[in-house]
Amino acid sequence: MDGMKLALLLCALPVFAFQHNDSEVARWGNQAGGVTIVRDDWGIAHIHGKTDADAVFGMVYAQAEDDFNRVETNYLNSMGRLAETEGESKIYQDLRMKLFIDPVELKKLYTESPAWLQTLMVAWADGLNFYLFKHPDVKPRVITRFEPWMALSFTEGSIGGDIEKVNLGQLEAFYGKMPVAQTGANQDDEDAEPRGSNGAAVAPSNTLGHHALLLINPHTSFFFRSELQMSSDEGLNAYGAVTWGQFFVYQGFNDRAGWMHTSSGVDAVDEYLETVSKKGSGFVYKYGAEERPVIAHTIAVPYKTDRGMAEKKFTVYRTHHGPVIRELNGKWVGFRIMQEPIKALEQSYLRTKARDYKSYRQTMELKANSSNNTIFADADGDIAYFHGNYIPRRDTKFDWTKPVDGSNPETEWHGLLEVDETPHLLNPKVGWLYNTNNWPWSAAGPDSPKRENYPAYVENGGESARGLHAIRVLQGRKDFTVDSLIGAAFDSYLTWFEKPMPALIRAWDQAPESNPLKGKLAAQIAMLRQWDLRWSATSIPTSLAVFWGEDVRRRLSTGGRRGGGVSDEDASAAPGEELLKSLDAASDKLAADFGKWKTPWGDINRFQRLTGDIVQPFNDAGPSIPVAFTSSQWGSLASFGARAYPGTKKWYGTSGNSFVAVVEFGDKVRARAVTAGGESGHPGSKHFNDEAGRYSTGDLREVYFYPAQLKGHSEREYHPGS
Repeated sequence: MDGMKLALLLCALPVFAFQHNDSEVARWGNQAGGVTIVRDDWGIAHIHGKTDADAVFGMVYAQAEDDFNRVETNYLNSMGRLAETEGESKIYQDLRMKLFIDPVELKKLYTESPAWLQTLMVAWADGLNFYLFKHPDVKPRVITRFEPWMALSFTEGSIGGDIEKVNLGQLEAFYGKMPVAQTGANQDDEDAEPRGSNGAAVAPSNTLGHHALLLINPHTSFFFRSELQMSSDEGLNAYGAVTWGQFFVYQGFNDRAGWMHTSSGVDAVDEYLETVSKKGSGFVYKYGAEERPVIAHTIAVPYKTDRGMAEKKFTVYRTHHGPVIRELNGKWVGFRIMQEPIKALEQSYLRTKARDYKSYRQTMELKANSSNNTIFADADGDIAYFHGNYIPRRDTKFDWTKPVDGSNPETEWHGLLEVDETPHLLNPKVGWLYNTNNWPWSAAGPDSPKRENYPAYVENGGESARGLHAIRVLQGRKDFTVDSLIGAAFDSYLTWFEKPMPALIRAWDQAPESNPLKGKLAAQIAMLRQWDLRWSATSIPTSLAVFWGEDVRRRLSTGGRRGGGVSDEDASAAPGEELLKSLDAASDKLAADFGKWKTPWGDINRFQRLTGDIVQPFNDAGPSIPVAFTSSQWGSLASFGARAYPGTKKWYGTSGNSFVAVVEFGDKVRARAVTAGGESGHPGSKHFNDEAGRYSTGDLREVYFYPAQLKGHSEREYHPGS
């Protein structure tokens, strides 16, 4: 940027800006002048800079333009600072983060980071600070200035990281000295909607175009990620879903390769039962023949009150296994997880520049992706599956699904499994592979990894209705195209009902004529008998089946919660009279809420986005649109986690399909995609809800990956701050 352009840019800045250091302002302005942002006709930002740092500066600036609140909130959460704006209710959530995230340590790690990574972290902080500098009307809730080290607090883009496996109720019981029953111990588990994602790759042998295809389909809470493209003259050119505030494309593709992450069932976290005793003014714990001191220190958690800021201090404890997070049968429980923020951030960024299987595999050698499986495809025609990338090596004589004896040195970790020692696939003969957060033992049908070849701790999950559905749509086909893979991703079959529905019909058939439910449910059974187990917005059987399934699972699950983790086998084995009672209850519920049990599914299942709030308000009187697909718990690959809310009868979705893309890798990359709602978090923007209709029907739009594609589809081209 020449001196005159810089002078003009600085003259355009608001008066507020000159409260900043002049040299800092000049640096920001100079970097902004080397960055170009093009907004396409969906409001999606395509950022280009001379260097990767320029691209990072521009992409985080663009994210802040779209939804600064979500950017800041993610870092309030990652650094344990939510209570500073949301009050006392977030104290223990903040304490949980502060047990693992220490600003002093992160600042030290920042200075130890590779120079190239420091450069990106500086650009990240500068981009956000420049946005705030240019927008004095935007009032941060807490973070008025971003520092480069803060990027190390949030290095991996999953919606729920390993730290969130610490139960807040039990944490409060231990450090708040309250009985678990008083703390809402199950508050982490209130949402019974299955979380996770779908990823699938199809080899050239199974496609009409003889190019590899990749399905990218994360299931998260809605509006959790931005969609954008970032490129530079240093070889960066990544497109996809970016968790708000991060500077790497979490799930996406470049011109040669693509990556999709799904939640893994890998055991990357362990709990240790510590034998603790009082000694002097402190505590010691047993380890082999030793007594080791329990490390104690104070954590202060500031929180907002009606009278201003207050602070709650905790004396917290840790052993060499990790922080103490609860008590069990008189023993303290230490919690051990991966804590490699530098490697994790390196891996998250470097994989976006990998251009083939070999280079992507090299990023996996960092072994710092603890919670994700990966589906990969590239322009060379390779497709691959990688299991969770951080797996501690352990003695298999212990049951690692339960807390182990921390006093026994044999329960120590012994390094990490090598990539080749973990479940993985490269170019299976069947020509496809997938993961839907289920186990890897069905990832490529007959060519899947074999469970007996791996220690039990590599996988704690099981098969799912969604996994069975994925196999159903992928196997036995040689004619895949971008369109047909989209069709597979939105296939309407509901596998969970395959066994329970015949059991219900059989129960009605076998019920005596004297049973009052025989006549009352005759019309419902007749309709369900003809049902093809497929959802649609106009389908009445879908409404009946889902309400029935909800009631069955509620009756069979312990505690009576929605969903409840009841399998299709459990449901189909339930007493026939119970199945009929559930159908009766479902019919009555539909009639009470919607006037008749013959209510089409689309009249119930709705997408609504009224405000830019992170927690959406829902209102039956407000505008909404029908969504045909269901919760993934019924086996729907396209997921829409919806329920009624206080004051509503209609069900509104808050999670599930959040970003969907299908990518073809050939001489050029070709892709189609859709985002829930729209790119902007501002209700006044035309891009706040402009994709809702496409989202609800699976009508993916063309991705403008190349500059030539943007011609005729650009709304604005500008430099950050101009």
